[in-house]
Formats: sequence, C-alpha cells, structure tokens
Amino acid sequence: MQLEGSCHCGAIHFRVEAPHPYPFNRCYCSICRKTAGGGGYAINLGALAETLKVEGAEHETIYQAVTDGQASPGERHFCSRCGSALWVFDPRWPELVHPFASAIDSELPVPPERVHLMLGSKASWVDVEAGPDDRCFDGYPDESLADWHRRLGLEE
Repeated sequence: MQLEGSCHCGAIHFRVEAPHPYPFNRCYCSICRKTAGGGGYAINLGALAETLKVEGAEHETIYQAVTDGQASPGERHFCSRCGSALWVFDPRWPELVHPFASAIDSELPVPPERVHLMLGSKASWVDVEAGPDDRCFDGYPDESLADWHRRLGLEE
C-alpha cells in the first residue's frame, strides 16, 4: 500500500510503499512517548526504505536517543520547523523504514487487534485501552510487524 504523509506545517511531504500498513503496535517506551506519543504511546508502520521519497528534506532533522549511556543507532526523523515526528530508520535493518501513523495522510486500515508493547516503561498517567483480542507485553512482542500481518492474513 502506498502511504503519503506530511508534517503539520507542510514543509515536508513523503510517500513510501508499506507492505505492513496496519497501525496495530502501540509503543509505550519513554522515547516514543516523549518524542511522538500524544496518548502516551506512538504507532509505527512497516515500510520499504528504498521506496521513501521526501519533498522538503532540507527541513528534516534527526534525533538519536541515548539509552543506557549509548546513542541508539535508530534515527528519528522530525520536521525542524514544526517538530512533527515523521519516521524512524535504523541502519541495523536498512531495508525498512517505520513511518509514524500520526504523520500519515492516507486512509489507514483498521487493525483487527492491537499489540501494546514496552508497558514496563509506561507512564503512570496512561491508561492502556486494550481490547479483548489485544496482546500486552512489558517489553518487545513475540512477533514482528511482518509476522503479525502474516498471522492475520493481512499481507499485501
């Protein structure tokens, strides 16, 4: 599925091909929560890095979080004008890019279930709104974005 996205001020527009477009993974880690999580979590999608096309890249800035005294290799891309979180790229998986669902302008499909991850880092004020089929993890889930889509027959 081709996704189109943008920042709030319109300085950056992007498009990318996403074989895993369902916004099902809610991450409650402190990095996602503090950089992109209006509800106390952020939602990333799975897309193909080689298909990412960016207009307005001169307004793009990158943040690399520091955890346990080490800079994360994960690059969080933001608009330098309005601060909108756009996508995450991690060179350990160079074929992938993870757009934030909040930056996507295309209509996204509704997931049949959700995964709530990194609940061990959840802020105390955040209520987890888990549905009856949702799965919850204190850390990382036991299946990848691709595996989740495959298990539910949602692959493109």
